[in-house]
Amino acid sequence: MFDALGSEYEKAFASSAAHHASLGRLLERLEPGSRVLDVGSGTGRPTAAVLAGAGHRVLGVDVSPVMVEIASRQVPGAEFRCADVRGMALEDGSFDAVCVYFALLQMPRAEQSGLVRRLARALRPGGLFVLATVPLDVEEFDGVFMGQPVRVTSFAAEDVVALVREAGLTVQSQDSVMFTPSHPDARPEPHLFLHCRREPARPVG
Repeated sequence: MFDALGSEYEKAFASSAAHHASLGRLLERLEPGSRVLDVGSGTGRPTAAVLAGAGHRVLGVDVSPVMVEIASRQVPGAEFRCADVRGMALEDGSFDAVCVYFALLQMPRAEQSGLVRRLARALRPGGLFVLATVPLDVEEFDGVFMGQPVRVTSFAAEDVVALVREAGLTVQSQDSVMFTPSHPDARPEPHLFLHCRREPARPVG
């Protein structure tokens, strides 16, 4: 689907003020030169472009070779890898921040939960985790997205919050908006943005 959409996806979501506000909040909290993992990096814009432009070391991962080619061309200051993050080796504590903007929706619920736990472990203690999703209580729903067939699985908002908390993350902010992508086949959809933190381990004794 994302091979077919290519740059059309970027154009459709470029006007999301909530996405840009979420990135702004993340930038305010990152230390200079932070190492950031961008899961489902797409065309590289806006996430990788904004973070790399601010001097952070960004690794973008996406399953679509078309998206990775576009991102590598558009954001030369970041590194992009064509891979399925579910099969990637992720060293514990190796990232200062992890971004997951709308990258879970084509995964079954068990895989979403397992991946969030792995990504939380990949954060250093005190590291930041940003998750954006479409908070709908649907499982393997066959629909059409921007003219392309898609199978979507998601959680209701309260279950998304529970998912990240079960992964050991503290939710620091939660924002919900309605957004209509700039595409003739798009419909209004709810967007949920969570900013979280992996708390440092408490000393024993």
